[in-house]
Amino acid sequence: MDSSKTEVKAKGRIEIDRERCKGCELCVSVCPNGLISISAKLNATGYLPAEFKDEGGCTGCTTCALVCPEVAIEVYRA
Repeated sequence: MDSSKTEVKAKGRIEIDRERCKGCELCVSVCPNGLISISAKLNATGYLPAEFKDEGGCTGCTTCALVCPEVAIEVYRA
């Protein structure tokens, strides 16, 4: 096995509470793999919340949850 070619495997996933999220985009800006974007659909309070694009690249780093002022993100590690 060639150790110079290491593949990063998904280690986690996140869940974003759509109703708690106010769409500040802090999580979008800090996600190292660009897996968080802003939804095109409003939540019940009229905000465009963040949404997770589960493409298998989440590392479970928790950066998104740490910067979220609304505590709307939960991180799960595999």
